[in-house]
Amino acid sequence: MKMFTIAASAAIMAWASAAQAQQTLTMWYHGAGNEVEQKLINELITDFNASQTDWKVELQSFPQAAYNDSVVAGALAGNLPDILDVDGPNMPNWAWAGYMQPLKIDESKIANFLPGTKGVWNGQLYSIGLWDAAVALVTRQSTLDELGLRTPTIDQPWTKDEFMAALDAAKAAGKWEYPLDLGMAWTGEWYPYAFSPFLQSFGGDIVDRTTYKTAEGALNGEAAIAFGEWWQGLFTNGYAQATQDPADRDGGFAAGKYAFSWNGNWAALGALSAFPDTVFLPPPDFGAGPKIGGASWQFGVSATSKHPEGAAAFIEFALQDKYLAAFSNGIGLIPATPTASEMVDNYKAGGPLAVFGEYSSKLALVRPVTPGYVVQAKVFEKALADIANGADVAATLDAAVDEINADIEKNGGYGH
Repeated sequence: MKMFTIAASAAIMAWASAAQAQQTLTMWYHGAGNEVEQKLINELITDFNASQTDWKVELQSFPQAAYNDSVVAGALAGNLPDILDVDGPNMPNWAWAGYMQPLKIDESKIANFLPGTKGVWNGQLYSIGLWDAAVALVTRQSTLDELGLRTPTIDQPWTKDEFMAALDAAKAAGKWEYPLDLGMAWTGEWYPYAFSPFLQSFGGDIVDRTTYKTAEGALNGEAAIAFGEWWQGLFTNGYAQATQDPADRDGGFAAGKYAFSWNGNWAALGALSAFPDTVFLPPPDFGAGPKIGGASWQFGVSATSKHPEGAAAFIEFALQDKYLAAFSNGIGLIPATPTASEMVDNYKAGGPLAVFGEYSSKLALVRPVTPGYVVQAKVFEKALADIANGADVAATLDAAVDEINADIEKNGGYGH
């Protein structure tokens, strides 16, 4: 008994010594208030802390609406954590501003990750996501049949003319309040995420990606003007509403108010619940190929972390398929790898949401990879809202270009 007691005491002392030796890593996350997401991130941290004796991650969560401001305030105060959560399109700004440092992980482990999950700026990896999101044109098979429409595919999407003919057919049928729900009740990042792919499919863009030094020609050239006139026509011709009650965005499709809805995979199960014959169609090809937005929340290492190797070790640990699958099962987004998708009933081959993974893999275009994006996104949103409400297309886009270019110049080209 005495020998057992001595052995047990030694084991306990060894465990305590190892626990004390663990270096604390701080982490900030945007999921406060989301019980499911909070549970998942805490389980991941618990697993990591128990998997080794070098590092111990401690979490502080913020409400998503306040998260970005908290990071900016923390950076100004010199009080950033070791591990940061970052929305993909914001990463270049945070890297340029000195909030983040390159992420040093074994990049062979992310070779098969969806392209939108990889946060690359200036040729270096800064962040990596466990999931992505995708948007599709949501409708019912019975609607396509009733209107006599071809079912588009990723290889043969609708052309602009076919898309407009579909909207015309829905309008003529007279059974829906509007042919198309664009989600105009949503503001902020929804605009560049959901609507700039239309502009890019026309052949324009928010900024010239060859240099990132100007929006001239990209946001006000012939392609952009054509896009703007098409965009305005959606509202002036009664295909969609310029202002929308949030309740109609959340439940309008299920209530039968819209023939088509431009919405993301996060709303897909609700649509299927309302209408089991719901189908998720690829975006139309307006001339330069069908496109959707890419990049969601990602993990990275703060520039001020004194333990970047520990922060990177945690992020690399999180890249296991079982965690990618767990987050997908919990919050409904697309697993970052094909192998993780096969672990999720909704996204595995033949699953009801599998097509979203294909769209994310083949059609996603990340938002402009530049520190100036955070300003450009707001300028783009205002321009599209103004055009939707009747503003002159060319004058509005010219003014947007001037505002973006002035910001780029004021910031010395943002390092481009």
